[in-house]
Amino acid sequence: MLVNFLILFVVTMLAGLSVFLVKDLNMKRFKVLLAFSGSYLFSLTVIHILPEAVHESHNFTLTGIFVLIGFFVQLVLEFFTEGVEHGHIHLHDHTPDSSVPMAMFGGLCLHAFLEGMLLYHPSSFHEGEEVGNLLFGLILHKIPEAFALMSILVLGMKQRTTGFILLVLFSLASPLGLLASTFFFNLEGVPEEYFSYVFALIAGNFLYISTTIFFESSPNHTFKANRLLASVVGAVSAVVADYAL
Repeated sequence: MLVNFLILFVVTMLAGLSVFLVKDLNMKRFKVLLAFSGSYLFSLTVIHILPEAVHESHNFTLTGIFVLIGFFVQLVLEFFTEGVEHGHIHLHDHTPDSSVPMAMFGGLCLHAFLEGMLLYHPSSFHEGEEVGNLLFGLILHKIPEAFALMSILVLGMKQRTTGFILLVLFSLASPLGLLASTFFFNLEGVPEEYFSYVFALIAGNFLYISTTIFFESSPNHTFKANRLLASVVGAVSAVVADYAL
């Protein structure tokens, strides 16, 4: 658990700090990266997270309801986060004198906290297997997420010091989600089945985010061969990694 905690924190920090190395952001290349990560996340949700949630549940209907709840919770969160969790960068929406959008930051931290809970598995889950593919999928998701957040704070709003502090807090959100689920599901009397509903809830989150990335990667239904290729590679990579990791 400690290793996963550190990996999530360090990768998120490095992704956010990489904003200082980018002098001129190439949005076309960034959208190709988003297409790959979104496709990977979608594939991971379909072949891994959803089947596992259903397999461990004793109430399939309730599991489906939690998927729906997760989907619409993420829809509501997006009103606050402005889509940063799926790579939206709105530099033109913020002036250097703007106050820090704390509602956006709070929504992002809540989303990150929930997804961090995926990395704890009760003994019945995976039957002792590692959670490497889930961790890798989260990393791919958090890289553009952290980069987009810092782009708004540093490049758009000129909030360097504040941006760094908020990046540290945001980087801790997913690791704290891992700690919280580890603590809660190790409490005496907590059924392991409850964790399947956590999986279902976050699956709904991921379905919303990944499908939104798909739709936004082809605005006006225009064909983009590089983004289509990135999406296919992302989906296939998730399948291969799920067998390998």
